[in-house]
Amino acid sequence: MFFVRTASERDLQKVRTLLVETWHATYDGIYGAEKVQEITNSWHSPAALKAKLAKKGGEFLVADDGKRIGGMGFAFMAEDMAKTALLRQLYVHPDLQRQGIGRDIFAELESCFPDAEVMRLEVEPKNTAAIAFYEAHGFVEADRIKDCDVAGSGIEAIVMEKPLV
Repeated sequence: MFFVRTASERDLQKVRTLLVETWHATYDGIYGAEKVQEITNSWHSPAALKAKLAKKGGEFLVADDGKRIGGMGFAFMAEDMAKTALLRQLYVHPDLQRQGIGRDIFAELESCFPDAEVMRLEVEPKNTAAIAFYEAHGFVEADRIKDCDVAGSGIEAIVMEKPLV
């Protein structure tokens, strides 16, 4: 049984492993293994994860069964959008998907931002499983962008939103 809790610095290497494995399983067929490795080395580096852990107003959660980290989520309040929480990461290890871990992490993240009226996220248009998950949890497409997460990334994304009030 996995329990959702706040991440700590001692979790970061296991979270990185989870992200690298999940990204390769999900995105190698879309971007190729070399591009996925490049992205994970940047976006999921120990320094990048440590910065997320330290982000003021952020919530960095893990699903832990005492032996392994099965999933993780990270969200924070937007600085440039009023009353908007940004869901930046929600990943479950491929071996553990469809067991409620993502649902449990997401439910906890939703409750972490009582002042938010909207939750917003970006998702790869070809990641149909993630899109279906988010639609099942009340998100709808709000926009499409050319640079996901980082300006100049060249990675297209669907922007989805969900009202929280």
